Amino acid sequence: MNAVRTPARLVALAAIATLSLAACSSDSDAEATADAAASGEITITDPWVKTVESGMTAAFGELVNGTDEAVTLVSAETPASSETQLHETLSDESGGMSMSEKEGGFEIAPGESLTLEPGGNHLMLMDVTEPIEAGAQVEFTLTFEDGSTFEFTADAKDYTGAQESYAPEEDMEMDMGSDS
Repeated sequence: MNAVRTPARLVALAAIATLSLAACSSDSDAEATADAAASGEITITDPWVKTVESGMTAAFGELVNGTDEAVTLVSAETPASSETQLHETLSDESGGMSMSEKEGGFEIAPGESLTLEPGGNHLMLMDVTEPIEAGAQVEFTLTFEDGSTFEFTADAKDYTGAQESYAPEEDMEMDMGSDS
């Protein structure tokens, strides 16, 4: 009987340890965001760009408004693309997801953040000027409604999730079923 209970106890202890580590990670991520929000400036955490040979790709990260006023992100530029758009992803009538340019930009309240992520809001590089390979550094300039700008550099990395399908002349649709 004792031999049967020991593995169960070990499994339970392992689960508790895993949850504790996950909680620590979440706490440190939340603390980093809180620190950025209290900074008095605009910051970005974990910026990255999906690698691509040609055509379109996207940039992601968490943009934090550490100021005491709301800001509205209205445009983005990068030398890596001839055109960069602010994109949002919404459910469409057919139950699928579609992405489109975000009219009017993204408003970020004081102390809040805008998450740019695969399958969600993102910076869309419409026509990359050359291949973006893993490990490359891609520079961006964000412009806000008041004319202020924010510059940052994002790391390029391989990513196969979300499986975006880009068609420049048509609605952009996404297959959200894959997460590899």
